[in-house]
Parts: sequence; structure tokens; C-alpha cells
Amino acid sequence: LAVTRVDIAAGEYLFRATGTQVIFAGHRQVYREGKDLDPKGATQPGTDDDVENILPALATGDQLQPDGEGVGTKQHFTQPPPRYNEAILIRDLEEKGIGRPSTYASIVSTIQDRLYVEKEEGRMKPTELGLIVNDLLVEYFPGVLDVAFTAKMEQQLDQIEDGECEWVDTVREFYQPFAERLEVARKEMRNVKREEVATDILCEKCGQSMVVKWGRFGRFLACSAYPECKSTKEFKEDASGSIAVLEKPEIPTDEICEKCGSGMVIKTGRFGKFLACIAYPECKTTKAIGIGVKCPESNCGGDLVQKRTKKGRMFYACNRYPKCEFSLWSRPVNKPCPSCGAAFLIEKARKQAEPQVVCRDTACGYTVSDHVPA
Repeated sequence: LAVTRVDIAAGEYLFRATGTQVIFAGHRQVYREGKDLDPKGATQPGTDDDVENILPALATGDQLQPDGEGVGTKQHFTQPPPRYNEAILIRDLEEKGIGRPSTYASIVSTIQDRLYVEKEEGRMKPTELGLIVNDLLVEYFPGVLDVAFTAKMEQQLDQIEDGECEWVDTVREFYQPFAERLEVARKEMRNVKREEVATDILCEKCGQSMVVKWGRFGRFLACSAYPECKSTKEFKEDASGSIAVLEKPEIPTDEICEKCGSGMVIKTGRFGKFLACIAYPECKTTKAIGIGVKCPESNCGGDLVQKRTKKGRMFYACNRYPKCEFSLWSRPVNKPCPSCGAAFLIEKARKQAEPQVVCRDTACGYTVSDHVPA
């Protein structure tokens, strides 16, 4: 970028105008930063549309006059930087010397699998669970959580690989102070999972009061009579700290329960929407909701549904499990492969870009470059 600054004297006042011009586009020729929009749809300062601002040709001593609209005033406020997406996060890790190409994908997937962040309009937003985990770790392990420490450790690993230092010395230098901090954390760190906050909300099943507890997916309401009563609810909290049960309406469907013959409704739980029998609690049958893609196994006829592992990682499997054990990690796209005729395509994750749609048969090699992820 070429930057030009012009100072304009007007009586006792001094005005400054700054212009920028792109001399060499470089990576911007093919890559443009995502734009954050204000509620009216205007691009916020700091995005790519602000990169180039060309001033008119000027020379020292020129007499300048306001344009036809006169002199106006306009107030700007400092905007926070946009939230990370996968590509920008990996770029930042590279610039700070954290991790290496072989670990970037696992870093990005881990913070999502453990629900430390959630996707919002393509950006990563920290969850309440992620914020409290970060605060506790920074409080008790400030040295380890320091970006400079991580970058230094990566450099030392390279030196060990090149034979410039001994791994035993490096580990000893790290472990002794770390062990001391770990012992302090064991004794003093608050046990978030055991904390309970009383509320005036009554359990609809037994009438006892409900308390706010922490789980692996964040805070939730639980009956104080646990384990006799295992009722739980999701809640929302306003700015004043008031808590209200989060009511999620049930949506009727044409599905019939395979066990009791009753109807089924769509409910919303911690893992998203699912089908549940209307005869609950007498019948506790539940089913995952299909994603509109048929199971590719011959003579199966089942539908692929979205599921989660015990650790929270998402995958896709046939709804006729255990009769059919077909499953895959990549999200199916309900379009047949035009090259080999495969029943559907898949979204393949990439380290520094949005997922790319490809044929699930690696021998085929078909890819779609202009797909917009769901």
C-alpha cells in the first residue's frame, strides 16, 4: 500500500487527510477478508472496502475549497476486530508461531468439539463454557497460556529435532514450575461442576426448587431433589441476572412411534432438534431427524441422520443402526456425483479455507469449487 498524508491549514486549525492506494494486490487478488455489516447493511471500517482511499492530485500551496455540500462533521468509533473464522484463526496461529501445519486442523476441531466456541454467521463465538475455562486456566497457568511461551516451546522442539539441545533439559525446565502450579490449582481452583445457585423456579415434576448447575455443555437448571428427581431445563438470563425457563415448543409430525404406535413430535434439546414420542414418560422413544440423504448401503433404505459422540463431535449415520452400521464424519450433500454417479457428495474440511464439496469416493476425485457450506 502507498500511503499519502496531506496537512491542510485553515486559520488556527490544522486538518489532515490520509489516502491509501493499492500498488500490488498480492493475495488480495484472490482472497478478500470477510466483511462485518452494521444493521443497515453498510460495511464497517476496517474491512477490505476501506483499504483503498485515493486522494486527488495536490501540490504544496494549493488553495482548497469545500465541496458543494460544505464542511460536515462525522463521528467514528473504534470498532472491535471481527471474530475469527477457521482461516483467519490458522493465519493468526502461523503469524504468532503457535502450532504447526500438522496440528492446525486438530486445534480448530477441538475448540468446537468441546463447545468452547460456536459458529455464528460463519464466525467463532466463545461460549459461556469456553469463557470460564479460559479464565480459570489463565488465572492458574498464566505462563503456559501465554502466546510467547507456546511460540518458544515450538522453537525448542525444532531445536531438539535439529540436535541443538537435549529434550530432557527442555522438559525439566518446563515441568518443575508447571508441577508447582498444578498442585496449587488442585488445592485452590474452584470446582465449577459442584457449584449450585438456588432459584425460585419450581420443578414441574416434583414441586421442589430448581438450581443452576454446570455441565459439560454449559449451565442448566436441575431439580434440587436429584437423584430422586432428574428433571432438567434450559434457561435464559437477562442483563439484570433474572432467570427464566427457556420454553421450546413441540412441533407435530406425521411420524409414528415404532414401539407404542403414538404420534411423534419434534423437540429441541442440547444437541439440537430430535423426534420424541408424545406418550412420554410412559414411552421414551426418541429418533434423530433425517438430513434428506438416503443411506447408500444396498438393501438398507434408511436415512442418514446427524449424531454426536460422547465427546460432542458431530458425525452422520444411518437411522437403522444397529441393523445398518454405515457412518461418516463429513457432512453429506444431497447431490449425486456427476462424474461417477455416487449417491451424494460430502463437505471436506480444509485447513485454511471453508469446506469443499467433493465426491465421497476418493478414487473419483470430483470437486465443487463454488459450493456455499450449509
